[in-house]
Amino acid sequence: MQISDIHSGSFASREPLLKALKIIKEQNADVIFFTGDLVNNLSLETDDYVDIFKEIKAPMGVFSTLGNHDYGDYMQWNSKEEKIKNLDRLKSVHAQSGWKLLMNEHQVLQRGEDKIAVIGIENWGAHMHFPKYGDMKKAYSGAEQYPVKLLLSHDPSHWDAQVRKEYGDIDITFSGHTHGFQFGIEIPGFRWSPSQYVYKQWAGLYNEGKQYLYVNRGLGFLGYPGRVGILPEITVMELRKG
Repeated sequence: MQISDIHSGSFASREPLLKALKIIKEQNADVIFFTGDLVNNLSLETDDYVDIFKEIKAPMGVFSTLGNHDYGDYMQWNSKEEKIKNLDRLKSVHAQSGWKLLMNEHQVLQRGEDKIAVIGIENWGAHMHFPKYGDMKKAYSGAEQYPVKLLLSHDPSHWDAQVRKEYGDIDITFSGHTHGFQFGIEIPGFRWSPSQYVYKQWAGLYNEGKQYLYVNRGLGFLGYPGRVGILPEITVMELRKG
């Protein structure tokens, strides 16, 4: 299962996340991925929701990454130390929630003799105004030995810009970030959103050859307090042997 872009600071009450938690629990997922943007800017945005995050559990673990909003880059800080402290506190929220935050590293999932590498990197955006904190070389090192590799990378532009070019054995990348602009039309046989003019891959499943990318539409919202046509998303995906 994948969830993404909670943006805790945008919620005026706990009810939407409690409803989402109920749906998440009902799926009985083996593993859960959270692909970044837990907050808008500040770690304290999570204070009213940590108990909810703690209830997001799976037998094989919950793995998470950071998104561009998680670093506090869009705030004016009194000092560099204050900004670092905010990020450290946010990292501790992931830990308190029981989530394994992957900071340019990978984790191996094993069931019987089968092994899967889950690779997680910090935010890496191809567009100039988004930071490249991610280090694929570091995260990937040691994962080459595993037959199946899953990548958690917040920004889908990373897929075309680096993943497909340099890491052709990564089977599927899980991203978020776009929210589908929280506006658009999705009906059978047709979909449109302003997001498509900024991101080549903006929502749903894409593939090039044997590589896949899934872009989650996000669970929360930012800016406009709602969504028109592009609904919040909890993605359930089944991986099968080819």
